[in-house]
Amino acid sequence: MFKDRVIKIVRDIPKGKTLTYKEVAALAGSPNASRAVGNIMKGNLDKDVLCHRVVKSDGTTGGYNRGKDAKKRKLREEGAIK
Repeated sequence: MFKDRVIKIVRDIPKGKTLTYKEVAALAGSPNASRAVGNIMKGNLDKDVLCHRVVKSDGTTGGYNRGKDAKKRKLREEGAIK
């Protein structure tokens, strides 16, 4: 199932690294499904799936179900952004 593949990929993003929604979609086998990845991340409540590590292709952080400021803070703390 696509959602399960997305969750596994995002769960395995190491601290200090990010992937784009498009990269996650491609790794999950559906390169044109970046919007679906975003929707899966939006609904994620599992603390082991660190969805703040998924960002937009244009270099901006994108949305986060706990707030954009929280996403930026977490990424800064992990050294993924400045």
